[in-house]
Amino acid sequence: MMEQRFLTVTALTKYIKRKFDVDPHLQDVYVKGEISNYKQHSSGHMYFTLKDEKARILAVMFSSANKKLKYSPENGMKVLIRGSVTVFESSGQYQIYVKEMQPDGIGDLYLAYEQLKERLAKEGYFEAEHKKRLPKFPNTVGVVTSPTGAAIRDILTTIKRRYPIAKVLIFPALVQGEQAAPSIVSAIKQANDKVNQVDVLIIGRGGGSIEELWAFNEEIVARAIYESHVPIISAVGHETDFTIADFVADLRAPTPTGAAELAVPHVDEWAERVLTRQTRLIRAIKEKLSLQTSKLERIEKSYAFRYPHRLYEQKLEQLDKRTEQLVYNSQKLFAVKSTQLEQVEKRLARNHPDVRLAEASIYYEKSMKSLSKAMKSILAKKEADFSNLVSTLEALSPLKIMDRGYSLAYSDDGKLLKSTKQVQINETVRIKLSDGTLMCSVTDKEE
Repeated sequence: MMEQRFLTVTALTKYIKRKFDVDPHLQDVYVKGEISNYKQHSSGHMYFTLKDEKARILAVMFSSANKKLKYSPENGMKVLIRGSVTVFESSGQYQIYVKEMQPDGIGDLYLAYEQLKERLAKEGYFEAEHKKRLPKFPNTVGVVTSPTGAAIRDILTTIKRRYPIAKVLIFPALVQGEQAAPSIVSAIKQANDKVNQVDVLIIGRGGGSIEELWAFNEEIVARAIYESHVPIISAVGHETDFTIADFVADLRAPTPTGAAELAVPHVDEWAERVLTRQTRLIRAIKEKLSLQTSKLERIEKSYAFRYPHRLYEQKLEQLDKRTEQLVYNSQKLFAVKSTQLEQVEKRLARNHPDVRLAEASIYYEKSMKSLSKAMKSILAKKEADFSNLVSTLEALSPLKIMDRGYSLAYSDDGKLLKSTKQVQINETVRIKLSDGTLMCSVTDKEE
């Protein structure tokens, strides 16, 4: 049998990869599908799966290619991809290296615009509570725009016509191109460095396509507007053009001319307001003067003003009556208080310590006599009871019985003998008589 030549897995994988790499149809392919399993590595590279209803392929987009994207890919997003297909040797899987990617059916700029708008709205950048109030009479108006565009001419003309006393500071900035966003941010920071000089800031430019206006949709511009201490009016494009800067700014104007009209008041309008207020003030003063004059005339014609002495006489009469009433009430009150004082003195005399002590002494003597009498009575009764008990005890005492010739016999251990069975022959017993005790020895016993 002929000897077979076996390849290693590595050799076979390299052979297949070489086939992929030399195929011109796989080096520049256009594929559309749906993103799934999306992951962005800390290195900046993007890894995801591109799939349709029946198949899927692994995809990689390196950071050098994806940094040009204006939007963030998401799972479920349908995309159009240009790339090259090759084999990843370590796993043996074929995958596509993405060079370009754009949303399927929607522009990438519009998608990036919507994504940034949604994210900033969630962070509260568009909330009314963060909007700063514009000054009514600004001394200095700052303008961030191109110094050569039509927008700056419209703004200067409008401010000069409406409010010529205002000073205008121009902060030149690029408003189109890749360097436009950093340029606008730098101009906003310069205006904020002059926070005590610039009262309100206009940011804007004339109309254009979404690509031309894109600098005002950049996140760094939105955050610079949000962090500005100077109130900002956004005036980007025409009335129908809306940018992220319009939503973040403290006030949005449809055009640069409209921004100038919002930034400063109209001198003629305020002159007319002052004239109107002056007319109203003069009318109010005349009405007030007429009213006070009528009131003065009524006072001059009043009874009190014409006959003041009569009011004085009435008050004197009232004073006399009040004085008489005061004297009467004082005497009456004094009599009542004197009666109360007498009653108090009587109660005090009855409760004087000497009186109470005398009463207590009498009560003490009576108590001592009663106690002595009671003690004597109790002592006599107890003595009688004691004599009766002694007589009874003597009558029942065994000693009395022994006086009549009886005696008591005890054993050696002191027990009273009541039976001959308690004593044995030759034992010693004690016989107690009325006048002493006999020690006897038992020589015999009879039952």
